Amino acid sequence: MVRSLITFLGIGRIQALIALFALTGLTSAVLNSVADESTWARDGQTVLVAVWLFGTIGIIISAMDAFERGRWIGILVPAGGAVILGLLFPSLLGLMLGLAVGWVIAGGLIFRPRSPQEYRSAVRHLRKGRYKEGVEEMTALIKRQPEEPAHYRFRAELFRVWGRLDRARRDYQKMIELAPDMAVAWNGLAEVELQSGNYPEAEQAAVKALELAPSAWVAAYNLGMIQDRTGDAENAVRNLQAALDAKVPDARHRLLIHLYMARGYARLGDEEAAQAALKQLRRHGGGLNQWQVILQSEQAETLRNVIADDIALIERILYEDADVEQLS
Repeated sequence: MVRSLITFLGIGRIQALIALFALTGLTSAVLNSVADESTWARDGQTVLVAVWLFGTIGIIISAMDAFERGRWIGILVPAGGAVILGLLFPSLLGLMLGLAVGWVIAGGLIFRPRSPQEYRSAVRHLRKGRYKEGVEEMTALIKRQPEEPAHYRFRAELFRVWGRLDRARRDYQKMIELAPDMAVAWNGLAEVELQSGNYPEAEQAAVKALELAPSAWVAAYNLGMIQDRTGDAENAVRNLQAALDAKVPDARHRLLIHLYMARGYARLGDEEAAQAALKQLRRHGGGLNQWQVILQSEQAETLRNVIADDIALIERILYEDADVEQLS
C-alpha cells in the first residue's frame, strides 16, 4: 500500500505532505505552549486544521487526472467544509461529521466514474481487430477533450497493437507535454522506443520513468530489460533486482527477469550468481505457458518482435537444459 501511494503521489508530493503536516503541527504546538486555552489560540488551531485538511486534499487531488480531480473535488471539498464548520461550532461537531461522512458516501455514488462511450466502442473494435475504427473513436474524443492525457494513452496503446509505433510515440510525447511528471507516459514512451529498437532513447525515457516512480516494478523492469539489450549488465542486474524487490505480481514477468539477470551475471563473469538466477527461472517455468498463450494472439505481433527470442531461449533452458554459456 505504501509503495502504491508513493508511486501515485510521487516523491515531491510526499515531501509536500510531510512538510505541511510538520508546519501545521509545529505551529499548533507553539500556540498550545504560549496561549494556553485562550480564544484566539483555539481559533488559530482551527485555522491550522483547515489549512492542513484542505492542503492535504489539494496535494492528493493534484496527482489525479482531470476527470478524477473534478470528481474528488466534488466529493471532498463539501465534506471538508462540514468538518471545518463542526470545529468552529463545537456544539454542531457531531452533526457536521455525520453530514461529512454521509456526503462522501453519497458523492461517491453520484460522481461514480463512467467510461466515455468512445472508450467502450474502441475496446469493442480492439477485440475484433478493427484498430483503425478504434483509433477513430479515440481521436473524436481527443478533439473534444484535447487536454486529457488518459485519452492519448489509450490511443497510443491502440497504435502499438496496430503496429503504428511512430504514431504511438507522438501520443506518449503529447502526454508528457500535458503532464511532465506522469511516470506512465515516460514508461509508455520507453516501451515504444524499445519496440522500435531505439535503445538510447528508450533508456532515457525509462530512467525518467523510474525517477518519477521509484517504487514501481514496471519502471525498474523496463529499464533493466533495455539495459539487457544494450549489454549494460551491471545496471541491468541492479534494476531487475529492484523490480523483484518491488514484488512483481505475475510469474511471466518474473520469468523474464530471471532470464535477464542470469544473462547479466554471465556477462559479468559471475557463474555462481548466473546459475542461481537460472534456478529461479526454472522455479517460475509456469510463466512460460502464460507467454505462449499471449504470444499466439493476433494482437501480440509487436510484443512478439520484442521477446520472441527470449521466450525461445527460455524454452531451451527448460526443455533442453541449456547452460550459462549460452546466455552471454
